[in-house]
Amino acid sequence: MSAILVATIADGRDALYRKITWRLLPFLTLCYMLAYLDRINIGFAKLQMQNQLAFSDAAYGVAAGIFFIGYVLFEIPSNLLLPKIGARKTLSRIMVLWGLTSALMLLVRDVHAFYALRFLLGVFEAGFAPGMVLYLTYWYAPTRTARAMAVVMWAGPIGGVIGGPLSSWAMTSLAGAGGLAGWQWMFIVEGLPCCILGVMAFFFLDDRPQQARWLSDEEKALLDADLAAQRIRRAASEARHHSLRSVVADPKVLALAFSNFCVIAGIYTVSFWLPTILKTAGVASTMEIGLWSSIPYVAAIAAMGWLCRSSDRRNERRRHSAIASIVGAVALAVAGLYPHQLGIALPAITLSTAMLWASYTVLWALPAGYLGSAAAAGGIAFINICGALGGFASPIIIGYVKTLTGGMQAGMLTIVVIALAGAFAMLCNPIESRSEARHG
Repeated sequence: MSAILVATIADGRDALYRKITWRLLPFLTLCYMLAYLDRINIGFAKLQMQNQLAFSDAAYGVAAGIFFIGYVLFEIPSNLLLPKIGARKTLSRIMVLWGLTSALMLLVRDVHAFYALRFLLGVFEAGFAPGMVLYLTYWYAPTRTARAMAVVMWAGPIGGVIGGPLSSWAMTSLAGAGGLAGWQWMFIVEGLPCCILGVMAFFFLDDRPQQARWLSDEEKALLDADLAAQRIRRAASEARHHSLRSVVADPKVLALAFSNFCVIAGIYTVSFWLPTILKTAGVASTMEIGLWSSIPYVAAIAAMGWLCRSSDRRNERRRHSAIASIVGAVALAVAGLYPHQLGIALPAITLSTAMLWASYTVLWALPAGYLGSAAAAGGIAFINICGALGGFASPIIIGYVKTLTGGMQAGMLTIVVIALAGAFAMLCNPIESRSEARHG
């Protein structure tokens, strides 16, 4: 094959993926951003809600974590249904229900209602993140997966950048309007847009490339050729992972799930407790806390893009993810040891946030390349469930330790040890994606 023909095919493939990226990723990123925002905004609501409703730190930590119980229980069933009923119906249903539930948080008056609504929020959001990961495998070859994941996963840090100022604005500027407190308005402002996007998803998304009217027949054929090569490379995995039980019993998958648990524990330590960390460091006003809290997420956006490009370019995932986790854990330890010094705590928490998010994003490029298509839905959901358990554990650990000791240092250092354990498990895990096996 001549060099000119090879270059022409490569240019056509690049143009195709750019077209897919601009069609799908901005919309999916916006949806995921609102999902992440509705998941963590109780960290800002805590600044007003806790005093008004007289909740302890321990009770607040349980409410933050109980979301993940509902999430875990319904995660695998939701993701197993996605290939059967389609992505647009699945994602539309999830977004409308979680948006309504998030807005209904304004009705909380006691801790039992708080627990119940947080649990339901987890039930209704179950399947969204792994559903998106699975959906992207329908449109991207493994060698392009990490970059696509990075764009969608940017939604978390973008939610952090926007969420802090937005939550602070709603809680201060709308307080008292219509007889509602600021924290009640925050849940309305950040919950109802999800319902609108859920309706849009039903009409905007296509379940598979073959159904996309915005792709030409030539583009569909080129994409199918890329994905056919992916299916051939997954042949060994199809034989190995013939059922969900075989996926869960695979030591490599279990190690990957453990690493996901650990890195998510670190991420949600920052997400739920960042406003409290800043307040401890001396930032007094709610609006200032919202503005300062956006800084770590700006750094995370840059780190995710850089690390994922490096990972794709070198066709290597494990060391990229593990080293980033180690750096993030060490930085989190520094923030925990100097919580009252803003000049130390803020740069440390910024580095920690950036590295943990980057590690998490690269991690998700591994199951897409390792699992066969028959096992992908259940396997991705299982790995995500283990991560969700990390999100459940971390706020509860810190909440209880803070209640017992009066400070956050011991709880944060516990999370640091967990994050380091996940990095070590990733380094020792012999899992590789098909692209790594081919190019490594």
